[in-house]
Amino acid sequence: MNLKAFSDYLLLEKTYSKHTALAYIRDLESFQDFLNNNHNSISIFKSGYSEIRQWIVGLVNTKISNRTINRKVSSLNAYYKFLLKIEVIKANPLKQHKALKVSKKVQLPFSEEELRQVLNESIEIYDFESARDHLIIELFYATGIRRIELVNLKLEDIDLQSKQLKVLGKRNKERYIPIIDVLLNSILVYINYRSQLTIIKDEDSLFLTKIGLKIYEKLVYRIINKYFSVVSSKIKCSPHVLRHSFATHLLNGGADLNAVKELLGHTSLAATQVYTHNSIEELKKVYAKSHPRNES
Repeated sequence: MNLKAFSDYLLLEKTYSKHTALAYIRDLESFQDFLNNNHNSISIFKSGYSEIRQWIVGLVNTKISNRTINRKVSSLNAYYKFLLKIEVIKANPLKQHKALKVSKKVQLPFSEEELRQVLNESIEIYDFESARDHLIIELFYATGIRRIELVNLKLEDIDLQSKQLKVLGKRNKERYIPIIDVLLNSILVYINYRSQLTIIKDEDSLFLTKIGLKIYEKLVYRIINKYFSVVSSKIKCSPHVLRHSFATHLLNGGADLNAVKELLGHTSLAATQVYTHNSIEELKKVYAKSHPRNES
């Protein structure tokens, strides 16, 4: 069956991003390639669990992570659910499938001192690019937004009078995040330098390259890595670690878990609870120092 109908379903009905829909289709094409090479090119919707299991075993043997394999199988499962919905198949061959076990990854945030060093000492603001880089880091840490959300921000999404930022998240869900004063100042400085660019081709976009084009995800990653690799010993210095830092530091400061969930744009508390690990560690330290019955 043509995968375009499934892609349209993901984009239009499920309102997934183009990037997400493309990832689903690539996973399905990978499975179809397996069927072409090992099972006489039968179609995905005619395959059963035995073929799927062989595919999974083959993926395991390639030494890719269980997390990646589970994602690929999840794409296949979503496709079968779609085929059930439009009555192309009568049963989902993955109905009884159990995901492979994955180890829980605890990602440590940047420390408050590392963030202070970068924001207050490492970046000297003297031109467009330095002002932009500083605002990008400040914005990640002050709002916890995702990298793609930052890339897609428009000038009109900033309400300076109400001090709030409109963010378009996953599945085109809008949320509003308060703009604290230190972030507001960084925005005003950047907008002033931005207005001085000789050429602006993507006028609606908030963040631009020095030649006036909309910024792109890889450049944002390079900016974060450039500054934090100097002050941090972490192997991975990424925008997501800044998002993690935003959530962890809020929770450590006593913020309500539901409030953090809304700020991050999560649909469930389960996703937000990943960030409570470090908060619990902080509570343990306080407990150890303060409880009268603790003698260690």
